[in-house]
Amino acid sequence: MTSSSPLVLPGLAQAPGSPPLLHADPGGDPVAWAESHRDALRAVVAGQGSVLVRGLGLGDPDTCAAVFRRLADTLMQDREPFAPRRTYGDGVYSSTKWPPNQQMCLHHELSYADEFPGLLLFACLEAPAEGGATPLADAAAVLEALPAELTERFEKEGWTLARTYHDELGASVAEAFGTDDRATVERYCRAHGIEFAWQEDGALRTRQRRGAVLAHPADGRRCWFNQISFLSEWTMEPEVREYLIDVYGPEGLPFSTRFGGGDPIGEDVVACINEVYEAHTVREPWQSGDLLLVDNIRTAHGREPFTGPREVLAALGDPVRPAGHAPTAMENEVGTV
Repeated sequence: MTSSSPLVLPGLAQAPGSPPLLHADPGGDPVAWAESHRDALRAVVAGQGSVLVRGLGLGDPDTCAAVFRRLADTLMQDREPFAPRRTYGDGVYSSTKWPPNQQMCLHHELSYADEFPGLLLFACLEAPAEGGATPLADAAAVLEALPAELTERFEKEGWTLARTYHDELGASVAEAFGTDDRATVERYCRAHGIEFAWQEDGALRTRQRRGAVLAHPADGRRCWFNQISFLSEWTMEPEVREYLIDVYGPEGLPFSTRFGGGDPIGEDVVACINEVYEAHTVREPWQSGDLLLVDNIRTAHGREPFTGPREVLAALGDPVRPAGHAPTAMENEVGTV
């Protein structure tokens, strides 16, 4: 038995329909506990895709940040967010601001970027009164369960994310790129394979094409890895979608997804993806003080609707930049979107 074996974690269990759950006794020092159990926890994540740790008593952002830094090799900055987050410290954020009464479909964090986190870390400071779980799904099993003709097309073409940045809707240019200086934003887009075009009203439209299936760098396992359904216009509430199209036009939605070749993705395709996700979902209601580690490539995550206050902190760990994540080069010139 080695120090990295999950067998050194007494109390680790997995009930049907739930992620691996570990009851921990930190002895009053969750930071020291995290440091001493780092290798074992990461071995569980490598083997099973996630682990929820209960009993640490995480109660403030500073302690959470210290625990995150003991468990991850590196914390990366959140880039190109689709909705604002509150920053609690270097590399530590609130969960994404999303209407509490709406489902956040399962997805892989920053799968539309050319660099993304390999490890996600979450800490629950305040559990909601009802709902609000972070559902998880095995991405390899999802890939296997999806219709073969659909995954073959996405594997060949990839997928395209189209975004329009409005100051009054979703993440602004400054929130997404860290600046509203046009020259700096344009340099970023060119460097990261993003087509862009400024609109007459000052809005920015972008388009980026990425792979939809990714081989896990650790073991080569093929995983469904994207945000095709989550960032689709078809996951919006119908009245919200209709209002936005009425105000901004179909090309002015804050985000939408297409096949890599540019064809629209139908509502039926999005529904199919989400149904397969749901069939493979495991969940465990949050309790205040919980810690959750997730392999961002192997495991999709989401957020369920909730009532009452909910405060979950997040960190993006261990950045990955795989070769071939973007299936083809893009023009990246102003006016092409």
